[in-house]
Amino acid sequence: MVSRADRSRVAEWLWTVDHYLLAAFFLLMFGGVVLSFAASPPVAERLGVETFFFVKRQAIYLIPAIGIMLAGSLMTPRMVRRMALAVFVVSVVMLVATLFLGMEAKGSRRWIYIAGFSLQPSEFLKPAFVVLIAFLLSESGRRREVPGVLFAVLLFAICAALLIAQPDFGQTMLLGLVWAGLFFLNGLPWFAIAGLGIAGISGLMAAYFFLPHVTNRVNRFLDPSSGDTYQVDTAIESFLAGGWFGRGPGEGTVKRILPDSHTDFIFAVVAEEFGIIVCLFLVSVFAFIVIRGLSHASRDQDAFGRLATAGLVVLFGLQATINLSVNLNLMPPKGMTLPFISYGGSSLMSSAMVAGAILALTRKRPRPSRGDVVTVSRLSPSSLM
Repeated sequence: MVSRADRSRVAEWLWTVDHYLLAAFFLLMFGGVVLSFAASPPVAERLGVETFFFVKRQAIYLIPAIGIMLAGSLMTPRMVRRMALAVFVVSVVMLVATLFLGMEAKGSRRWIYIAGFSLQPSEFLKPAFVVLIAFLLSESGRRREVPGVLFAVLLFAICAALLIAQPDFGQTMLLGLVWAGLFFLNGLPWFAIAGLGIAGISGLMAAYFFLPHVTNRVNRFLDPSSGDTYQVDTAIESFLAGGWFGRGPGEGTVKRILPDSHTDFIFAVVAEEFGIIVCLFLVSVFAFIVIRGLSHASRDQDAFGRLATAGLVVLFGLQATINLSVNLNLMPPKGMTLPFISYGGSSLMSSAMVAGAILALTRKRPRPSRGDVVTVSRLSPSSLM
């Protein structure tokens, strides 16, 4: 046990971090490796690699991901902002490079090879973008001479243009929703909210009419007979085959013909082998993180802490919701991973960055008070400057 009299950085972290959020994130991280045993072997066999190839890689990726989350949770709000700026700049440069040097797959360029590893820059862009927008909006409210709103609009325009150029409309929509949500939480007037809504609907319509892959996906969702819906139909079959309690670990058969069973459709594999009960438990863990994170944000008196925490939690929750909705055929396919659960190094590292920042921003920070008595309160970013 660590004494409360211990003033080391690790001891302070142990007493101030939200243990429930930390436990929930660890549960998802290790759950992802366990569920990979069920979802990835059929894919490995189809690709002609070792049966547990993806399981081993997911376990290897988990080591730096844990380091990223724990290191991030030790940061102060000011350090979170600075790290977000550095990650954002590097991610934008990598996004530009991806358009010219990236690996093309299924008609898009979303990955780039660096030192033998494939990276998806858009995954790292998301958390950094959210933190920077939260900082710009909070500074705009604190100092009227700062054109934070204008910079926030410009940053979104730049990111959206780079993502659509790949093309990656799913990530663009996700960023747009979180961006609009931050404006709403910052007290945007209702007429401006209506304007954002009209702009969003206009963007969706433009994507439908001018982006062929978006048109095809929406048409297949509205009218399954208009195109190939094999993967979604197979996912639904997995839910039906699993029932309430599942067929048992390793007993799934539908997963063997599900192309992306280890990534976008891993939730369907969970349903077949472990049943709807386990699926509901998994959903409840995501819901717990979102609700507890928003609860922290609502109590934060500092604008930056409130917006950044809420934005990161909404980003985490929305990405999970989109993935689950696609698995259940509630919306057109988006190519969105399930945080910490789906296979993928970039997705795992990005989720760890989000988790680390949330833990850092929701920590209680000790402050000495009168008579050498220590009280615990939240420290605003402005007091760290």
